[in-house]
Amino acid sequence: MRLLVLGGTKFLGRAAVEAALAGGHEVTLFNRGETNPELFPQAEKLRGDRTVDLAPLRGHEWDAVLDVAGYIPSVARSSAEALADSVGHYLFISTVSVYANLASGNREDSPLAELGDLPDDRLTDDYSNYGALKALCEAAVAEVYGDRHATVRPGLIVGAHDPTGRFTYWPHRVARGGEVVAPAPPERAVQFIDVRDLGGWLVELSERREGGAYNAIHPGVRWVELLETCVEVAGSDATFRWVSDELLAEHEVGEWMELPLWIADPNEAGMHDTDVSRAVAAGLTYRPLEQTVRDTLELAEPVEGVGLTPEREAELLAAAHS
Repeated sequence: MRLLVLGGTKFLGRAAVEAALAGGHEVTLFNRGETNPELFPQAEKLRGDRTVDLAPLRGHEWDAVLDVAGYIPSVARSSAEALADSVGHYLFISTVSVYANLASGNREDSPLAELGDLPDDRLTDDYSNYGALKALCEAAVAEVYGDRHATVRPGLIVGAHDPTGRFTYWPHRVARGGEVVAPAPPERAVQFIDVRDLGGWLVELSERREGGAYNAIHPGVRWVELLETCVEVAGSDATFRWVSDELLAEHEVGEWMELPLWIADPNEAGMHDTDVSRAVAAGLTYRPLEQTVRDTLELAEPVEGVGLTPEREAELLAAAHS
């Protein structure tokens, strides 16, 4: 397969390109050459900024394109239109944030978010238009490609080379040992997906020219399972203080970023209850949690500003003990 990847050197794109090259495919990367330009010397590299100039794509043909970096509808449309006659299949990477109602779990046919009065040419500082912009990107690609396209909606992507720190916080914090603040109850489930599971599956969808929309995330693991796995993989002496939503809220702990993966807001709780049966039926598989944790410890660094600081955690532990 001749595969064009828009992006391809950062996180999900990197994992997909690794899988494609391992599978013997011919890969072309189109990006600005600013992120990890030394990667993939065996791939063809076209340099350009898709937001202003798609000329480097002219005069080429590919069997499929993988778009891992489309956020603005006008840019997604221009990319799709520029490739309409030179690419057989278009796979667009969207997000589970695309759904209108995140209070409960969503299926692929659930209503999508609408933009309303928010801008359509940029992401707002608080990302409040992120899901609606992705929905418009999906629609733009669908209008151009029709049955020749697929949309994949991942949840939180984690694992090797994760630049976000959102999952990474937990393996590294547990590895440091001691008493760890964890959100109660321990049996509550969280959802995320290993970047290598997702990247490899995207290549498989492109190989088969699959169409339609797919939620792409792990069916879910319990908090206690996740954290105990971190203990085992890291060989840590960490113990856990399970802290209630009420106490965390009382101390104004930020969901998702300050205490990564934690969602208490009932209007967002469906983020950890997404239906993935369609993707599983289409071949999405999952590696053992131990492997994801190990890859995270070895190949992803904590990110400053993501996760509880030691001082903040000490404050919460003192409150929990009292």
